[in-house]
Amino acid sequence: MSRRALRRLRGEQRGQEGPGLGELGLGLGLDPGPEHAREGGPPPAPGKGPRGTPRAGVSNRFELIPAEESEDELVAGEERADTRLGEQDTAAGSPQGSRGSSREGAVSPSETAGDGHREGQEAQQPDRTLATSNKPRKKKKKRKTKKNSAGETVEDNDLEDIESLLERMEEPRLAPQSQGGIPADSRPLLYVEHRNLNPENELKRYFGARAVLGDQRPRQRQRQYVRSMWLTAPKNTWPRYSKTGITMQLLDTRRGVQHFTFEHHREYQQVQFKFLDAVESMDPNNIVLLLQMNPYHVDSLLQLSDVCRMQEDQEMARDLIERALYSLECAFHPVFSLTSGTCRLDYRRPENRAFFLALFKHLMFLEKRGCPRTALEFCKLILSLDPENDPLCVLLLIDFLSLRAREYSFLTRLFQEWESHRNLSQLPNFAFSVPLAYLFLSQQEERPELERSQARERAARLIQLALVMFPSVLMPLLDHCSVQPDARVASHPFFGLNAQISQSPALNQLTSLYVGRTHALWKDPAVMAWLEPHVHEVLRMVDAQDALVQEAEHKRKIRYQSAPRNIYRHIILSEMKEATAALPLEVTSQPVMGFDPLPPLDSIVSYTRPERTSHPSNESTLSLFFRSLLPNFNLQGDIRHDGDDEAGAAQDLNQGVNRLMAAMRDMLANIQFQEPPREDNPEGDGDWD
Repeated sequence: MSRRALRRLRGEQRGQEGPGLGELGLGLGLDPGPEHAREGGPPPAPGKGPRGTPRAGVSNRFELIPAEESEDELVAGEERADTRLGEQDTAAGSPQGSRGSSREGAVSPSETAGDGHREGQEAQQPDRTLATSNKPRKKKKKRKTKKNSAGETVEDNDLEDIESLLERMEEPRLAPQSQGGIPADSRPLLYVEHRNLNPENELKRYFGARAVLGDQRPRQRQRQYVRSMWLTAPKNTWPRYSKTGITMQLLDTRRGVQHFTFEHHREYQQVQFKFLDAVESMDPNNIVLLLQMNPYHVDSLLQLSDVCRMQEDQEMARDLIERALYSLECAFHPVFSLTSGTCRLDYRRPENRAFFLALFKHLMFLEKRGCPRTALEFCKLILSLDPENDPLCVLLLIDFLSLRAREYSFLTRLFQEWESHRNLSQLPNFAFSVPLAYLFLSQQEERPELERSQARERAARLIQLALVMFPSVLMPLLDHCSVQPDARVASHPFFGLNAQISQSPALNQLTSLYVGRTHALWKDPAVMAWLEPHVHEVLRMVDAQDALVQEAEHKRKIRYQSAPRNIYRHIILSEMKEATAALPLEVTSQPVMGFDPLPPLDSIVSYTRPERTSHPSNESTLSLFFRSLLPNFNLQGDIRHDGDDEAGAAQDLNQGVNRLMAAMRDMLANIQFQEPPREDNPEGDGDWD
């Protein structure tokens, strides 16, 4: 490289360096720099550049600090420097100009003077470039804050970047290996993630953000302000929320576990009494009228949701459940956490039951909607509120949701950690779902071969234990899957009809519930091909009179004598036809309300409903007849305590007769007779008898 090019590069580098003390006016008496001494030039004057060119705006010394140039400007400056070098070398035309360092000592004074003049111009050029490059950068920042179409595009891109980061975080991390060879998660077992409580996030992963949201983003910017919630997203169609009279209190903290409870204020208690009257009237319109006055009464929302679901209005039923969750979440205690897994609610308190039931019904809607991952997260939340008692018995459901959501590692980890103290293998759903989860883990090619082989061995061992312990599951499962068993299996008494008849009613309820709920997961031909050899292996063990078979038969006779109340409650809420038909008579004979199905026998009641003043024993036969026609009619009216007063008794009789006449007039006024079709009406329904 020629000396001219080296000096030019040094000059550009000096132009980009920060100002010295002399340039800032702080070192007026300093000696000139080495370059000025070498070239023989005078030292730069105060407030001027390295070549004596005046600096603009020296009054503010901080303006001389060079800003960082963008990569595009640096590349453009290098291209301009290379272009100038090529033009000047071509203009020189001498062969010695291309020899680089061999001509270091043969430079004429005219060339030095010309170079000094050009270097002065080039030293001045970076300052102007830096000064001009700062202005559009400030404008660009202002442009980002403007609410125009370009700003919206930037925000949308930022949202998509955030979504991509969340998806990247969801990818399985390298976790430590457990004893069974399956990766162990360091987080708590019932850890709940906020982002998994939103079904839109799951639908975005399946169908994309544009297909789920559509044109909702610009509308959300113009939406009125509402509180952001974790359990559900408030809708514009909902009534305006106001305090309902529900609060949450912290009862105590024991061993790092916080116990909370909901409380009903006096105003909410009065609404609750009106709701109970509306339920006893057996008229859903009374509940609708109550909701018009109190749009966020939780029990009314739950009961009306069941009515809408029976009328096949699934959308309205789901909307009412979401509104109930929104009302309850607005009453949360500031310390109450959904994700920690250390907050407890006692189901024995009637005020807390609405939250359990709303969560359960919401996850059932989510599972039907095609969001099993979100439903699993809500199932974990319900289990974390009372894991010891499990009032809704979500353990009968969590295995199905784990398989649907393909969370096989969570299911196997739950089985490993809780088997020792909860005996999960004695439940048919865990006995069959856990080996199925190990089978699916062994089919994942991204896992190491050793881990896959261990999962395959555990799946084979557990499915054989499940078939030995619960032989009555196989034939109904094959029947639901439309699979015809071979002659050996169909004719063997171990899996035959005798296995289903001999089992207790409680065990029949559990097996019917599992088969009716999860039979679709077994329809895969690969799963049936895997199941067949293990069925034959179990038959070989039965024919050999293995001790394991006899031990399982003994356990079936001793256990499963009667199901606890939470299992009955779960079957009623699940509405599985196979399991509901197997409920005992003591459960089906009593009325079951959707807002409180099968309340616990040891309930903790904080307030009671006042007794209604009624004296049906004193009513006559005529009065009972009119009350059957007109429920609001009361012949006797309010019984007077001063019954000895004859004038008061005569007045009561007159009032009773007047009420009777008024009730008869109302009844006759509401009677409408159907007119017979006229003969000149060709569109009549036909002959009228």
